[in-house]
Amino acid sequence: MTNLSESLREKLKQHFDLHVFKIIKKQESKDGTKKYLFDVLDNNAIESVLMEYKYGKTICVSTQIGCKMGCKFCASTGVKFARSLEPGEIVEQLLAIERDENIRISNLVFMGIGEPLDNYDNVMKAIKLLNHPKGINMGARHISISTSGIVPNIYKLADENIQCTLSISLHSSSNEKRSSMMPINNLYNIQELMKACRYYIEKTNKRISFEYALAKDNNDSLEDAKGLVQLLKGTLCHVNLIPINKIEDGKFNKSSNESIIKFRDYLNKHGIVATIRRELGSDIDAACGQLRKKEVSK
Repeated sequence: MTNLSESLREKLKQHFDLHVFKIIKKQESKDGTKKYLFDVLDNNAIESVLMEYKYGKTICVSTQIGCKMGCKFCASTGVKFARSLEPGEIVEQLLAIERDENIRISNLVFMGIGEPLDNYDNVMKAIKLLNHPKGINMGARHISISTSGIVPNIYKLADENIQCTLSISLHSSSNEKRSSMMPINNLYNIQELMKACRYYIEKTNKRISFEYALAKDNNDSLEDAKGLVQLLKGTLCHVNLIPINKIEDGKFNKSSNESIIKFRDYLNKHGIVATIRRELGSDIDAACGQLRKKEVSK
């Protein structure tokens, strides 16, 4: 940039990098879902997924290289944690896919590899870059943050007063069962989590989406549905039922379609709005971390 002074160019060189990700691998599903594995330029790789919906194109981005949370149904569990991503690396996932596909992405979800609220400051900076009129100019309502339940940072997020959607990975109304699926529950149990959720709703006046991955003979019975109704009754929320992805060496299997529909119908009948997430990318490495684990371990 010869229109800038040498001293300014030297300062830019010392303090900033242009991280343009290289595509290591790209998979495309018959339903149009595209999964990317990116080289992040330090011998590490991250995943991002492009999904097509009636309301536009959505990208699922990673926030960390690996994950510390150890959720038993997630392929990211088998990926050793390396580091958190910088704000620019989070945003570059969107830019890299837009360049590759020559498209405009309208929605973004923080649901890829890593725990967004464990990389809190960088995720907040990334949201500001995404939302800023001179940045990506994406409306905050088009951005969704998913967390396994880091309670102190749910309170912090509520106080940020941003208009993003919050999704909570719940997966059971029982502490014993949730702890067996998600070790984070041993640190912040369901009662503490729900207290933080109620604070978030009261502070932002926004409903929370509770993610519930249905695993066969584990958390998909009508007794489980009854417990969920009792836990969420009176809460401004929506339940997103997820047919679980079977992962290599994982002990959980996907519930039958009949069980999933019965579970949804029970929730709706008892006043909890519930929908079943459409399965995308089932013919490629659909679960978070599967593609990275396969390619990086080669």
